[in-house]
Amino acid sequence: MAMNDEETVALIAGGHAFGKSHGMVPAKEIGPPPEIAPMEAMCLGWHNPKGPGFAQYTMTNGIEGSWTPNPIQWDNSYLENLFKFEWEQTKSPAGALQWTPTDPNSPKTPDAHVEGQMNSLMMMTSDIALKVDPEYRKCCEKFLADFDAFTQAFSKAWYKLTHRDMGPKHRYLGPEVTIEDGLLWQDPLPERDYGLVGEAEVAALKEAIMATGLSVSDLAFTAFSAAATYRDSDKRGGANGGRLALAPQKDWAVNRRAAPVIEKLRDVMADFNAKQAAGKKISMADLIVLGGCAAVERAARDAGVEASVPFTPGRVDTTQKLTDVEMFEWLKPIVDGFRNYVDGNFKQVSQGVAPEEFFLDKANLMKLTAPEWTVLTGGLRVLNVNHDGSDIGVLTDKVGVLTNDFFVNLTDTDLIWEKCDEEGMSFALKDRGTGKTKFTATRNDLVFGSNSQLRSIADVHAGSDGHQRFIRDFIKAWDKVMMLDRYDVKGHRRYAPMAA
Repeated sequence: MAMNDEETVALIAGGHAFGKSHGMVPAKEIGPPPEIAPMEAMCLGWHNPKGPGFAQYTMTNGIEGSWTPNPIQWDNSYLENLFKFEWEQTKSPAGALQWTPTDPNSPKTPDAHVEGQMNSLMMMTSDIALKVDPEYRKCCEKFLADFDAFTQAFSKAWYKLTHRDMGPKHRYLGPEVTIEDGLLWQDPLPERDYGLVGEAEVAALKEAIMATGLSVSDLAFTAFSAAATYRDSDKRGGANGGRLALAPQKDWAVNRRAAPVIEKLRDVMADFNAKQAAGKKISMADLIVLGGCAAVERAARDAGVEASVPFTPGRVDTTQKLTDVEMFEWLKPIVDGFRNYVDGNFKQVSQGVAPEEFFLDKANLMKLTAPEWTVLTGGLRVLNVNHDGSDIGVLTDKVGVLTNDFFVNLTDTDLIWEKCDEEGMSFALKDRGTGKTKFTATRNDLVFGSNSQLRSIADVHAGSDGHQRFIRDFIKAWDKVMMLDRYDVKGHRRYAPMAA
């Protein structure tokens, strides 16, 4: 949710100013969820056998009661009572731990369903924590002393909560779009104040980029790294804004290979922009993507195929001031299978989830289909887009050339895979006859040969007639990734009506 301490307190205190929690029936008496409920339940799971199964018998989280004497009124009584009284631990009718005032004369709250019945106030353990934790307590005391400040803080935090997953502000619709500008959590982008490059300028820039001596691998890595932060769950990340050149992304271990590339691209950008007299400019965000497109075209040409990689200009460069460093840290990957990266703290945070499962989740966040995920990974491997430039998973002798070698070698039955460690995190591809190691790889590579669905896709690209299709499909998937965050473009793949 990306909320700071003050926003967290405001949401809890404001949210608990209203309503109640439900815990009248023990969880063991509640029926199974829809997926395993009896057929006759007809998808109506969690059957509650007590009374009518709702009203005063309602069961949700197991905690029962209201926080305030008037749970339909916006006021500060939640915080007032939390700090005014001492609280003792008790249990709800469902058996859940909760808290009630030790003072028998403390205010009561009307029962939500039984007319005339008054009940004791209730607090959850998370409520008591606001009083006990020193940092949260400071926020509570501030709101206790200033109800207007509390109301304003809750309003802003609620707006953030209900809009946090909508992405850039220009995706918003309706008369309240301009309710407030410059909110850092919206990842604001400055307005473009220059003309866009055309076909002639794009061609000239491609030549200038390739003339820097930057390798196909480095250019492709940098462009993909800029775009790969995108996640469709909250529409954050992506290449627009050029944040790969800013903290915190420039300092992530998975991105460090991009730093020298960006420095050389700065020279290209400065030289190009200084020569433009017609008001046209190129942003670093656009130049990074264009460099990747030029690299893919070169790699295809070196493989014997002339191909044009789509490029849509219009990305802008944001500033460090407009970048919420703390909240962007949450976009840092634990696993990025596309770049064969596994964080050093993986074992501590993975909770038994395998790297390839993280990889699948990342592909899903990037809205990739199974064929797109597969072909994109195969192309990135032969281009060597590994985060550290290593040859792990680079199943080709022609690095930087857009061949289908990754799939050919991955599925070659004359070769055999063997584990290199007990945990099965790294593997060696050996000649079945001689035992000589030909390549090494990780779980993020072998998944495309071991999973039956992904294997069927890999086999298509590994075929003797699969190279042309592989290049065509790779370029389509590449362009999709580069355009994931381009909601500003009319006709965007999913939000055309919203794009201006």
